[in-house]
Amino acid sequence: MYIGFLLLLFLSDGVSSQSGCSYQDVLNYLNLTKTNELYTMTRPVKNHTQPTVVELDVTLYAILDVIEIDQRFVPYIWVEMYWKNEYISWESDEFCGIDQVTLPVEALWMPDISINEMTEKDKAPPSPYLSINSYGEVHVKNDQVMVSSCKMQIYNFPFDTQNCSLTFSSVMHSDKELQLQPLGGSKFTTEWSKMVMQGEDEWLLVNVAVEPFKSYVQGDRDCIKYTFTMKRRPVLYVVNFLLPILFFLCLDLASFLLSDSGGEKLGFKVTVLLAVTVMQLILNDILPSTSNRIPLIASYCIGIFALMLLSVLETILVMYLMGKDSPSQEEADAGHSLSEDCGDKQDRGNSHNCDREGNKWTRCSCLCDVSGGDTPSELLSVAKEGSSSKLTGESHGSESLSEELRELQKSLALLLSSKEEGGKPGYWTRVAKRINTAFFIFYATAACVFLATIFINWSLA
Repeated sequence: MYIGFLLLLFLSDGVSSQSGCSYQDVLNYLNLTKTNELYTMTRPVKNHTQPTVVELDVTLYAILDVIEIDQRFVPYIWVEMYWKNEYISWESDEFCGIDQVTLPVEALWMPDISINEMTEKDKAPPSPYLSINSYGEVHVKNDQVMVSSCKMQIYNFPFDTQNCSLTFSSVMHSDKELQLQPLGGSKFTTEWSKMVMQGEDEWLLVNVAVEPFKSYVQGDRDCIKYTFTMKRRPVLYVVNFLLPILFFLCLDLASFLLSDSGGEKLGFKVTVLLAVTVMQLILNDILPSTSNRIPLIASYCIGIFALMLLSVLETILVMYLMGKDSPSQEEADAGHSLSEDCGDKQDRGNSHNCDREGNKWTRCSCLCDVSGGDTPSELLSVAKEGSSSKLTGESHGSESLSEELRELQKSLALLLSSKEEGGKPGYWTRVAKRINTAFFIFYATAACVFLATIFINWSLA
């Protein structure tokens, strides 16, 4: 009998020792069931004048995208929240040392924390669970792909630094009901984000500033602003954009070595100018249309485009001057060949041959008996005297001689105009070469000064 009583007592102690060692025993003790809505309806405080303090911690895990033209910032962040539920507590020793229980998020009240800069709802589903400890502290952790608005400062693009912010605040609760406090400061958040951060291909995280403040616009609400300072890695834009435009400028400088006589130089310069225009169209697809100041990269493209445009205009001017000198050069060559014909005839003493050659006689008689230093007016008088003396002997050729006189007057008029314009054949060609040399010096100097100014401004940014 006594032995049976001891055995029954031992078995009852064993059962009691095993009871209270499961999570369900904790939930039964707290009366957390699906039908009990005590913990989900209102703020978990026993006195309504006491605010609920929510500690917030945000960690930047990755920078997925920074879209300049749309001014959007797409980070991947970890958001953790801690707050106290005054209706939940238990002694862990009474439940075999259980000090933490995981529950569905629908089982407890949660603060309505939103992000003011969010432009698109997070497509990733939130975490379905939360955890509570024996002291009544609730912990929720969510991973979010956030699409937020960010005012981009693109003046120094692609050597720019962007500051994008995420502001957390309550939608319905004022600061008397819900108070937001950062769990870690700026230094801790920055170091921890750099430690866990992934995907830093284009952007380098510089700093994370944590700033709690009160928003009176939304009705006296506590807010916490996380400002992420990021620096762009510009290697891709330098190689694919800045250097090609600089190479186009060098090609335009090298085109001054080409000859101005043909149209190849002008065609080459226009082709290079069109290539820079294509690069400007690509830049227009990257940068936003609204900006307080013209970006330096836009000034860089416009400046190089303007220099190339001046180069094309200068080439057109040089070709025009050289083309203007071509008719006078042809007339000078014709007069030179004519004087050579007459000189040859005079040296051979074949003066009678001029009488026999019909129309050629008039031109030879005009230029053979006159020295090279005579003026065009003297040449004209000599030609008239020779032709009039010949007319007295040969009346049958009067009409042909008058026609030859008119042609001679025209040629002498062209020679006279050539002397008045330049004095010597090839005058405008020499002027064009001087203009080309002076413009090349100006062009190279202006390009060097312009590029030095742009790069200095980029380095000081």
